[in-house]
Amino acid sequence: MRRLAGLLVVPLLLLTACGEEKGSDSVSASAASKDGFPAITAGAKFGEKPTLAKGTGNPPKKLKTRVVSQGDGATLKNGDAIQVNYLGQSWDSDKPFDNSFDRKQPFDLTLGAGMVIQGWDKGLVGQKVGSRVQLVIPPDLGYGAQGQGDIKPNATLVFVVDVLKSTQIPASAKGTEVAQDNIDLPKVGTNTDGKAPKVTVPTKTDPPTKLVSNYILESKGEVVKDTDSVVVNYVALTWKDGKTFDSTYSAGKTQTFPLAQVTLKGLKNGLVGKKIGSRVLLVIPPDQGFGDKAQQTIPAKSTLVFAVDLLAKM
Repeated sequence: MRRLAGLLVVPLLLLTACGEEKGSDSVSASAASKDGFPAITAGAKFGEKPTLAKGTGNPPKKLKTRVVSQGDGATLKNGDAIQVNYLGQSWDSDKPFDNSFDRKQPFDLTLGAGMVIQGWDKGLVGQKVGSRVQLVIPPDLGYGAQGQGDIKPNATLVFVVDVLKSTQIPASAKGTEVAQDNIDLPKVGTNTDGKAPKVTVPTKTDPPTKLVSNYILESKGEVVKDTDSVVVNYVALTWKDGKTFDSTYSAGKTQTFPLAQVTLKGLKNGLVGKKIGSRVLLVIPPDQGFGDKAQQTIPAKSTLVFAVDLLAKM
């Protein structure tokens, strides 16, 4: 299934590029200003906004990582939900194209889920929480021949990344089953094996005109706030035909939703106030969905059905 562009305000870093890994070199922090690593000329400490010099000579052709300062937290692995601050610039420039330090809003992602350029997914695995890491990313693991925004085609990228925290993600929601008594609403499976729950949409019932947000499995986790970032698995269908139009299960990857950036009103409103660890049924009327605008295979004025596992909060 294709990810829906309309669910989030998409930061630059979430726009992934295609390419195959050509290998990776890792060097010690003593090689700070040579062997393919532009120098950090100011703000070298973890938590400070760094300043990077322009790269010199030919850029490396392979992904390079170095630990600027070593943290003592958990080791990052694929599937972890992580939160970072970062600054990025092109090899041949001394001006950043993006950074989270100025926004004062850390960036959330699920490592290894394909949410970011490949150089990040590959370069951050094995690093520790509390570390500052420098990445030099060749074009095939960055934005490739097409470039992106102010980033030129075939650009080598340099990032400084502060790893703030990580969370291990469970395979499934768990909790107490909640009775699904309303025959006019979709029925959602209660399996906890990490596989997609079956969702059955009524065929002879008109959809509700107001947002529905019901527990299927209710946990005892923390309550979700509208400022949280949540890690989810979900399957999404159109009420009219009961067909799946999007599923993280098909992709085999969770998604991280910074709720402040979720543009689908019913999705955000339906998750706020629910408990982490739970499974939730959402029925989203058109005025809280995509309205009178078609979205990929979704017709205009569609009522949407989501079964969402709230796996973790960042």
